[in-house]
Amino acid sequence: MNAWLEKKIIALGDGFMSIARAFGQGWLFMLLLVGALPASIVRVSAWIRQLYFAGVLSLPIILVAGLFVGMVLALQAYNILVNFNATETVGVMVALTLLRELGPVVAALLFAGRAASALTAEIGLMKSTEQLSALEMMGLDPFVRIFAPRFIAALIALPLLTMLFNVLGIFGGYLIGVEALGIDTGTFWSQMQAAVEWQEDVMGSVIKSLVFALVIAAIALFQGAQCLPTAEGVSMATTRTVVHSSLAVLGLDFVLTALMFD
Repeated sequence: MNAWLEKKIIALGDGFMSIARAFGQGWLFMLLLVGALPASIVRVSAWIRQLYFAGVLSLPIILVAGLFVGMVLALQAYNILVNFNATETVGVMVALTLLRELGPVVAALLFAGRAASALTAEIGLMKSTEQLSALEMMGLDPFVRIFAPRFIAALIALPLLTMLFNVLGIFGGYLIGVEALGIDTGTFWSQMQAAVEWQEDVMGSVIKSLVFALVIAAIALFQGAQCLPTAEGVSMATTRTVVHSSLAVLGLDFVLTALMFD
């Protein structure tokens, strides 16, 4: 019994040590990444190229998802509000739900699944083929050349994708609410314009997306840099990126919502 208990205590201690080690490595990685940003941000061509891969190639899934999410929101809102004779507020419900919650969160989850996973796989492949080591041997900083441009591109791409998601979602709500269900066009837009506030709703959506972009990019780059240089290691790191990013987005969404709408 004592030997079994001793093994459990040792396993628990090893688990805590691995968590503490990963936490320390993550903070050290972030410090090195932040330190490389000034030298990398002037290399405009590098992060614009990454902006294409992270942002432009993510446009199809963001636009299609935003359109259908807005359509579903309008349909569900109409089915609920018609019982209270308040169908004219369908546009308000669609806009506020997208701007405050669904827009930043769903766009971030899609970004994590599409762009962040590809980012981790790319960095992991560079590590497994010793490209990062080759840069260091040539006296070039991988954080300036590899990590920082991708980090900057993610910080720019996700807020823009979130705004496009919101716009397509509102347009989808318009198609269902006005064109399909017959809500008056003027009422739809005027109610929405009166309810949506620039600072609280629109800028709140941008702030959320910026925080999500920072966390997702940091997780993706860190997992790629720390993965085992094997095919199995890269695949496991890619999976961890999607899982950790999704959980971080959902947890941070609660914290940010509580702070913004206290």
